[in-house]
Amino acid sequence: MSVLDNVLSLVSSNLNDLDAEKVERVSALRAQAEGQPDQFWLERARMLEWEKAPTKASNSSFRGGVSIRWFEDGRLNASYNCLDRHLRERGDQAALIWQSEDASHSRVLTYRDLHAEVCRFANALRALGVQRGDRVAIHLPLVVEGVVAMLACARIGAIHVVLFGGFSPEGLGERLVDSGTVVVVTADAGRRGAKRVPHKTAIDAALKHAGTISSVRNVIVVRVTGDDVPMKEGRDLEYAAITEGASTECAPETMAAEDTLFLLYTSGSTGKPKAMLHTTGGYLVWAAYTMDITFAPEPGTTHWCTADIAWITGHTYVVYGPLLNGGTTLIYEGLPSYPQPGRWWDIIDRHNVSGLFTAPTAIRSLMREGDGVPAQYSLKSLRRLGSAGEPISPDAWDWFHQVVGRGECPFIDVWFQTETGGFMLGPVAGAQHLKPGWATTPLPGLKAVLTNEKGELIEGNGEAEGCLCFAGSWPGQARTIWGDHGRFRQTYFSFSVGLYFAGDGARRDADGYYLITGRMDDVINVSGHRIGTAEIEDAVATDHSVAEAAAVGVNHDLKGQGIVVFVVARSDKVRPPSTKLTNVIRERVGPYAAPEKIFLVADLPKTRSGKIVRRLLRKIASGETDALGDLSSLSDPSILPGLIEEVRTQSAQ
Repeated sequence: MSVLDNVLSLVSSNLNDLDAEKVERVSALRAQAEGQPDQFWLERARMLEWEKAPTKASNSSFRGGVSIRWFEDGRLNASYNCLDRHLRERGDQAALIWQSEDASHSRVLTYRDLHAEVCRFANALRALGVQRGDRVAIHLPLVVEGVVAMLACARIGAIHVVLFGGFSPEGLGERLVDSGTVVVVTADAGRRGAKRVPHKTAIDAALKHAGTISSVRNVIVVRVTGDDVPMKEGRDLEYAAITEGASTECAPETMAAEDTLFLLYTSGSTGKPKAMLHTTGGYLVWAAYTMDITFAPEPGTTHWCTADIAWITGHTYVVYGPLLNGGTTLIYEGLPSYPQPGRWWDIIDRHNVSGLFTAPTAIRSLMREGDGVPAQYSLKSLRRLGSAGEPISPDAWDWFHQVVGRGECPFIDVWFQTETGGFMLGPVAGAQHLKPGWATTPLPGLKAVLTNEKGELIEGNGEAEGCLCFAGSWPGQARTIWGDHGRFRQTYFSFSVGLYFAGDGARRDADGYYLITGRMDDVINVSGHRIGTAEIEDAVATDHSVAEAAAVGVNHDLKGQGIVVFVVARSDKVRPPSTKLTNVIRERVGPYAAPEKIFLVADLPKTRSGKIVRRLLRKIASGETDALGDLSSLSDPSILPGLIEEVRTQSAQ
């Protein structure tokens, strides 16, 4: 059942041409959500198949102890909704496509195939004593077994905890202990370009680090690369051995809507690991609804979200969202330009990709290869482009739209968080105009507001700038932090009573569109002027010689803080001139935003999900390189020595 009755599959060829039917339908959705919220959300819940349909929508309060509950009298199973209910009409349709780094090696699983694989592994887990409510950690590269493991856990009522492959052994051990994991699913190793990512040895070290406080009973090893790894007798098991011969039928466990579906540790968190708890009914409704209203893939085409399943983007828009909607989803184990530029464009043509959803970091990386690379490919299957993870500069937005989308594909630029479960701000293609760099408006059913720094509501809906908050709950919202509801309440609901505080700053224009100005902790205070890092980075990115930029604040004796900008050139042949970039910042942001220093560097430290780690850049800019802290979430820690040396050399000039 489509939210927009299939009209969203029609794409306007001109971004400024709106589809009257879509405009009317989305307007009606917004009116119903505002005037009849219970009816609106219960209708969205009908996108799923329930064993017992809910009669209540929300029973939530952001005040006092904070309680969030959705569809609480409903009962269902996540795996059944992703697989079983599609078997009759879509059993032979591709559900999951896996593409290896090797262009000649791919695997296509129909809904019937994927259902069988999930049931086999679900039965294997049950045979190991995994019960409803037990935590199962999944520590895998982008392989089929990762998706299978998530759905198998959901099938038997176990709680999946997907862990990023780049975490340090200490970081993994801490999360295994915090979650109370009983079984770990890992790989011998993963491929990342020419490198190997040592998954099994990392888990071994993590369990050694955790010691006797770990509750892990078994480690299941998926053979991905064939690398020789140690196997501990009595604890470690081969995935192939325990699934071979297992039944391809497994009765799904009936779950209450508010039963926990998964825990997910937020990227870049500081201090004690912070596992966001998402429940079954509300999250599934949100995943199905937000996927349908934004990307709505056409039958026979493929949706490709390039995120790792270790992040919320991967959970919702690689696994649950596409499968709940009966679509075909693709995963690729390799890098964007390995073994040669154009790898992504070849995959799009090869697998008939209609929706490409990625991160600004990847877009900027592809920009550096030049317009000629994507021009060598057809890309005619593309219907929609998407971006999330951090604010995207208008320059990168325009390149992706014009060069990759040939100026014909709507750009779905969205904002959301691990805590929100799925898209919060984003456009409905054809129903509203798009603005490069702007995350447009809240999806129907949501109310975004701005407050000042004291948490006081900025009245009205006109132009304003402040702290992004949301009034009222939504189905996909995290219910708590695992084991620490007090921290959950303090982090998200103490800033402004009765509102959810996102932690991001935003600007709203006269049309009610929102532009994310950066994390509130990424706001630089220069002589009393509060400047969002995204504002500076967007200004720098208007220079076409710049591939990407990151601004940070450093201590300044006179101003309190000064601005330092790190810049990566689009081409080795053209070096962005510091004086010109400084003038661009002065002109576009203001004279008070002129940086103290602009460093031209080869690369920036990023997490695997593509977020720039500004904490490290602040330390490097300040010369505090002796104690850089935890580097486990970095996609490539090896760039740091070169980056530090580049900054030292340029600082001395």
